[in-house]
Amino acid sequence: MIRWLIVVFLALVLINGLSPWLQRMGLGRLPGDFRFRLFGRDWFIPLTSTLLLSFVLSVVVKWI
Repeated sequence: MIRWLIVVFLALVLINGLSPWLQRMGLGRLPGDFRFRLFGRDWFIPLTSTLLLSFVLSVVVKWI
């Protein structure tokens, strides 16, 4: 159980660190990526970008 928490934490840190670089590549602005303001905070839900990155990573892993 603790191993999964560590993996999820590291993945979130990695995604947060790579976010500016991924946005320069156009990810985060695809149709299906939602940005909205609620209760004075900006919220971002990158559904399409997540699916695209998941597909690319699965193809790369199968080739390796």
